[in-house]
Amino acid sequence: MFELILPLFVVVIVAAAAVLFLHFVPLGLWVSAIAAGVNVGIFTLVGMRLRRVQPVKIVLPLIKANKAGLVVNVNQLEAHYLAGGDVDRVVDALIAAHRAEIPLSFERSAAIDLAGRNVLEAVQMSVNPKVIETPTISAVAKNGIELKVKARVTVRANIDRLVGGAGEATIIARVGEGIVTTVGSSEDHKDVLENPDHISKTVLSKGLDAGTAFEILSIDIADIDVGRNIGAELLTDQAEADKRIAQARAEERRAMAVAKEQEMKAFTQEMQAKVVESQAEVPKALAQALRDGNMGVMDYYNMNNVLADTQMRETIAKAGPASMPGDGHDKPTK
Repeated sequence: MFELILPLFVVVIVAAAAVLFLHFVPLGLWVSAIAAGVNVGIFTLVGMRLRRVQPVKIVLPLIKANKAGLVVNVNQLEAHYLAGGDVDRVVDALIAAHRAEIPLSFERSAAIDLAGRNVLEAVQMSVNPKVIETPTISAVAKNGIELKVKARVTVRANIDRLVGGAGEATIIARVGEGIVTTVGSSEDHKDVLENPDHISKTVLSKGLDAGTAFEILSIDIADIDVGRNIGAELLTDQAEADKRIAQARAEERRAMAVAKEQEMKAFTQEMQAKVVESQAEVPKALAQALRDGNMGVMDYYNMNNVLADTQMRETIAKAGPASMPGDGHDKPTK
């Protein structure tokens, strides 16, 4: 029984050792590099395994670069891989730049890739410019008419400014600002409709690509639509606001007048109450004067006659001149 187990155990150990050896020594990849004329030592591949670098991510781009005639070594590719970069994309960008005769070094390409930009797309955009379409931009001319403008901006990547340069959003914002400024400085919206190329020339002359990762080649006005009459709407809103202010002030004055009237009514009622109170004291004063001998009976009768005469005159005055005697209205008719 032991004689059967021992050969099986030996086979398992040999198989495990072979798998471990092939894991640390990628013979197939080493043979492919030798066949492609790339000098990569077997111990270099083992060192990549120990440094937790996938050899296939280094050797295949190295073979690709060597076949394209680029001078790139293993240490450069491995360092970029360990820094978190995309080695294959960097090599593709170098090959594309080499074919298009665009000066691009490995250090510059690696820096662009580590900065988070797609270096291959940037090289392709340098060869084939990209068209950026702006959203609808609303601008108002001096006569108050709104214009809705769409523009197409043709840009080319500037490889020297890809690191630290602004992106597409900045280009769109600057172009939109230039369109608003140009339309806003126009006396009449018809001038803009007649010469839309004036917007392109004015905006393009402002150097909007300064500090960006792109070079603006052209700005073309794709569409212009006439919008609202903003000036008339503003005047209408101002008139409505003035009307509401005037109404509020009139309501304030009316409220003050009502309050004043209520105050005068209260004052009048108070005075009437005082008069009634004073009139109620008159009989008491007369009685007291009669008792004290300060007023005689004849004085009292004379005062009543004066009061009656005064009351009669007030009644005649209220009735008017038509009812006065001697005016001809009381004469008998024949």
